[in-house]
Amino acid sequence: MEPVGPDDLDAVARQLGRRPRGVVGVAHRCACGQPDVVMTEPRLPDGSPFPTVYYLTCPRATGAVSGLEATGVMRELELQLHDPEVSEAYRSSHEAYIADRESIAFVPELAGVSAGGMPTRVKCLHVLVAHSLAVGPGVNPIGDEALRRLRPWGERGRCAVKPEESL
Repeated sequence: MEPVGPDDLDAVARQLGRRPRGVVGVAHRCACGQPDVVMTEPRLPDGSPFPTVYYLTCPRATGAVSGLEATGVMRELELQLHDPEVSEAYRSSHEAYIADRESIAFVPELAGVSAGGMPTRVKCLHVLVAHSLAVGPGVNPIGDEALRRLRPWGERGRCAVKPEESL
């Protein structure tokens, strides 16, 4: 994770169309150099628990993941959990996700809960892809597989609108 700077927060605000909440760092950058995954606090500034420590922000990336979800691939990926090796790796990614979040802060309401359906379901590819991008290949087998199936999103230039088009 990289520290988050004002330019990064501005880029994420343009990507999301709103000011980001609870960002503690940039977990991954798109090929265009802008953040596409940020790391967030497990308790947002308003006090609400937030289990999604790795948050996919790039609109092209989220669009690509949404397109993949629309093909029904989540059911197919969930069937891979019947393979004991994939299931165990997915359980380990669940534990790693929790450990990463708890390295920022422990939130009792989130104890034992990760995100994206881990460790037994495939519920949100956005979370699983963000996790794989943030930690690299070999940690989250379902996020890794989803990434393999995605079309590249950062090849056509910058992923966020220009500053003059911002909020």
